[in-house]
Amino acid sequence: MDRWIGKVAVVTGASSGIGAAIAKDLASAGMIVIGLARRVERVEALKKDLPKKASGNLHAMKCDVSDEQNILKTFKTINEKFGGIDVLLNNAGILRQTDLLEAGNSQMLKEVLDTNVMGLVICSREAFQSMKQRSVDGHIIHINSITGHHVVNFPKLSMYPASKFAVTAITETMRNELRTAETKIKVTSISPGAVKTEIIEGLPLDFQMLEPEDISAGVLYVLGTPPRVQVHELMIKPVGEPY
Repeated sequence: MDRWIGKVAVVTGASSGIGAAIAKDLASAGMIVIGLARRVERVEALKKDLPKKASGNLHAMKCDVSDEQNILKTFKTINEKFGGIDVLLNNAGILRQTDLLEAGNSQMLKEVLDTNVMGLVICSREAFQSMKQRSVDGHIIHINSITGHHVVNFPKLSMYPASKFAVTAITETMRNELRTAETKIKVTSISPGAVKTEIIEGLPLDFQMLEPEDISAGVLYVLGTPPRVQVHELMIKPVGEPY
């Protein structure tokens, strides 16, 4: 992680769960962390969990990644204020508990795609442009899901697995585009199993789950690999998960 000290990392969905754990760990590792969230006050509150030096590395910024214009404005501000982006953590994601065939649920389905797919792509595009303009060998990391590799037989997931399958395809597409562009920018998909976060509240899960810090540890591992190494996919499951 030494080569990332003082570099700028943007973490989407940083207000809770996996995003909050990543934001705190990267700030503790010496990175300048911009935590994006709609509930910006919750990102600010994370500072109290950090030592004084690390808390100064964490900056909260309000951003709704389902809104393209909001993303463009936010990333422009980051480039101007912090000099550019070196690492992007696409963590923001939502799950709307409905069935695909349930009547009148079009808005819920669209919200999942706008956040989990389009938001991820647009944030990646803007981060890539920042890296490219400054000739930075950066890193883009998508927080994917095991449901991005196989559809589990579980009620009310609706559009969520489809959105995560898209992330799996997008990761490979980006790898090809980055290679064709002759950059050394890395792209990684991290696919957790069940994690104790707000997104799965109310789902009837009866087995031991991962903690957000387990996924953040995976992020630190991936970022800590040598420049010659690209971890393309990292799957992390809790012991005993049935899916």
